[in-house]
Amino acid sequence: MKNYPYGKQSISRHDIKEVVRVLKSDFLTQGSEVDNFEKKLAKNTNAKFAVCFNSGTAALHAAYFAAGIGKNDEFITSPMTFAATANAGLYLGARPVFVDILTNGNINPGLIEEKITKKTKIIIPVHYGGLPCEMVAIQKIARKHKLIIIEDACHALGAKYKDTKVGGCAYSDMAAFSFHPVKHITTGEGGAVTTNSKEYYEKMKIFRTHGITKKTFSSKTRNDGDWYYEMQHLGYNYRLTDFQAALGSSQLEKLDKYVKKRREIAIIYQEKFKNNNFFDLISEEKNVKNSFHLFPILLKNVLSRKIIFEKLREKGIGVQVHYIPIYFHPYYQRLGYKKGLCPRAEDFYEREISLPMYFSLSDNEVDHVISIMLKAFNNI
Repeated sequence: MKNYPYGKQSISRHDIKEVVRVLKSDFLTQGSEVDNFEKKLAKNTNAKFAVCFNSGTAALHAAYFAAGIGKNDEFITSPMTFAATANAGLYLGARPVFVDILTNGNINPGLIEEKITKKTKIIIPVHYGGLPCEMVAIQKIARKHKLIIIEDACHALGAKYKDTKVGGCAYSDMAAFSFHPVKHITTGEGGAVTTNSKEYYEKMKIFRTHGITKKTFSSKTRNDGDWYYEMQHLGYNYRLTDFQAALGSSQLEKLDKYVKKRREIAIIYQEKFKNNNFFDLISEEKNVKNSFHLFPILLKNVLSRKIIFEKLREKGIGVQVHYIPIYFHPYYQRLGYKKGLCPRAEDFYEREISLPMYFSLSDNEVDHVISIMLKAFNNI
């Protein structure tokens, strides 16, 4: 029996050829491939700068660092995301403040302002499943309170909002991406941050290499020669390797094709599941282009989810749930967060199931997934 995971990578011969080319070169890391990938990514998203990292988590951590948050600061985000969105702020000593969501899984802009305090420094909207948040409303709030916006765009490479590409930072200060294998393009593990700020760009470049620079030195030191370097911050080794960057560059060339196929699959799902009696679908607003990292459904009968989930997995349909609200996790419970904080997010979690969504899913395989889905629901 063939298995259909909720997401997986698509690797071409050209991808493999590019990785092998770098493996045969003199530089496996700290060569020219990362810089090349960053320039291509910045151009693709219409941003001035891009900085690559060895994971999406590292990208978020670096963006928060560049934004200057630290101990006793607060940042606002959604609980309907992977834990890394909030963890990255905790690494720096800041406290996440969770705001409830809309019915589409994205943060509710109408609830943000009431959570802002004197300690708030950043708003991190999460583009759930590849569907862009209401960035105009969020930007208006951020400007009013002089807050920094960092888009968690780990689901949303290739998405658009009001004819601007997500990552172009037209409505934000920075945008973080993930290149995990289930995402639109992959570098194995990897991530990046795009920005139009040279200041943030320079800070993140230093942060990913132990906080060390070989270019801009402190006024209290001098450059003794080409060998000289100095550590200016407590950074991390968050570098992406050159062979990963070569894979990313090759994958990026196919991004439009990858997103087009995901959207085609979504249209088929939406047509076949239209007006069904078992679950609701999330609609796409007119001013956005969903890049469909996920295809979520929301069950009408919460009690049936475990049964349906197990039935589908028994038939090889590798469904998943996205996400357990961050503050449900034991670590966050020990920090003092309580269940009931974001009722709509909690209801969303109880009813959500993500269906298979990836480039190599053929039309026949999509039809097979739909057939198994409908049979499973009709036989509850």
